[in-house]
Amino acid sequence: MKASDLFVKALENEGVEYIFAVPGEENVDLLNSLKDSGIKLILTRHEQGAGFMAAAYGRLTGKPGVCMGTLGPGATNLVTPAAHAQLGAMPMMIITGQKPIKTSKQARFQILDVVDMMQPVTKSTKQIVNGNTIPSLVRESFRIATEERPGTVHLELPEDIAREDTDSRLFEVVGHRYPDADETSIREAVEMIERAEMPLLMIGAGANRRDTREALTEFIDRTGIFFFCTQMGKGVIDERHPQYLGTAALSDHDFVHRAIDAADLILNVGHDTVEKPPFFMQHNGKKVIHLNFFPAEVDAVYFPQLNVVGDIRSSIKHICRHISSKTEWDSTMFEKIKKNVDSHLSKYFEDTRFPMLPQRLVNIMRDTLGEEDIITLDNGMYKIWFARNYKCYSPNTLLLDNALATMGAGLPVAMLAKLINPGKKVVAVCGDGGFMMNSQELETAVRNKLDMVVIIVNDRSYGMIKWKQEDMGFDNYGLDFENPDFVKYAESYGASGHRPDNDEEFRKTLGKCMNSKGVQLIDLQIDYSLNHSILNVLIKEKTQEL
Repeated sequence: MKASDLFVKALENEGVEYIFAVPGEENVDLLNSLKDSGIKLILTRHEQGAGFMAAAYGRLTGKPGVCMGTLGPGATNLVTPAAHAQLGAMPMMIITGQKPIKTSKQARFQILDVVDMMQPVTKSTKQIVNGNTIPSLVRESFRIATEERPGTVHLELPEDIAREDTDSRLFEVVGHRYPDADETSIREAVEMIERAEMPLLMIGAGANRRDTREALTEFIDRTGIFFFCTQMGKGVIDERHPQYLGTAALSDHDFVHRAIDAADLILNVGHDTVEKPPFFMQHNGKKVIHLNFFPAEVDAVYFPQLNVVGDIRSSIKHICRHISSKTEWDSTMFEKIKKNVDSHLSKYFEDTRFPMLPQRLVNIMRDTLGEEDIITLDNGMYKIWFARNYKCYSPNTLLLDNALATMGAGLPVAMLAKLINPGKKVVAVCGDGGFMMNSQELETAVRNKLDMVVIIVNDRSYGMIKWKQEDMGFDNYGLDFENPDFVKYAESYGASGHRPDNDEEFRKTLGKCMNSKGVQLIDLQIDYSLNHSILNVLIKEKTQEL
């Protein structure tokens, strides 16, 4: 069998459904081998689009998404998606081509040491130097990509190796179960929780990668413990739950941080220090239990007093089984905080000024989307407001990046979400800056007949950095720009464009777009002028007694 054919067979053996790619001449053998396979090739317009789609596939399915690019510039364009998946713990495989490694007639043309380049942003990176090693390298790469903590793997397939004859055989795909935490750590965790006077539960991204919803809900209902989540932990528990306090969308000064400051114990489920810190630990007597598949990485703001290492779902079930169902915790403070949070978050929900406030946008979208419908976010100022104000009812229904936090991912992630969830409504919310970084993928979405909505939050600037500028006392400088006519731009790709000019028109337009075929783009003027006044109120009110 030809080595490229064997490579495709190895991918099929792993259950690969799609390869997202911008191929080059170094990939043509593999491309030809894909032609008659059961794997669907999704051609994108930039390698970043392919990489972000593959990462989102890994995030939503738990199985590695696969993307492909050529050598040199194709490979360098995949570095950002590689880092995105690696930091975000999304299983993904990158395949790149290379010139022949046994004989080369093109000197150093386009040649970089891609394997070495990928080293800092992957869990594993290897060049295939013999066709007979393909089955073992593919099987091992998929194991590494999926194993906690998940992430990115990379294989480089040179042209001459792809053309080799091989008689190697495939390996059986063998799964594994994560071990339970040891009884001593479970018992210590139970004792610490029962001794606490004001404990809190925190839900991080790791709890969103596995089926932990049932176990965590049972634990919360049994104990009455209040909980909050990180940005990437949103939706693990239905956020309409009476014990839900909010999302740690800011590092400090938000209402949820009152609860964090008041708590004497935090049970931290599924968090690692890659995600932006939901709170800063201090040497003040507050205890933290780290419950995850792996031990905590200690740094200046995170040094838990107990590690409960093992399968998250199993650990929570064991704690729930042993803990007393009657707790003596004082929840008065948390109840007041919850009331304050709910009142504050809804403050601008009915404000119909236009250009639109981000809080109003969040409210309209929550009213319009169903419980299982999906929003994907690019990165910008609006991400904070969605993380704080948008209540998720189901896991992975608000897909944002709080690890690498790269711009340009929102549209490709939405495309993937719709591709594998054709029965759900999918909306990408992108800033005008982030949208333009991969706007060419509109053509990919139209070509693949995806029914989805793209909302461009338009303020003609890099708004998040302007906010930071102002926050540091600097004048705004160097961050404003002009945009194309987004309606005409969408139509040039075969999508439909819309530009509402008031609040009611936006609501009607969104509802119509959600139920229309094809790609629907909405150019929405946004008003960030209240950012500082709202956040200054948070700082002021946090210093006052409840």
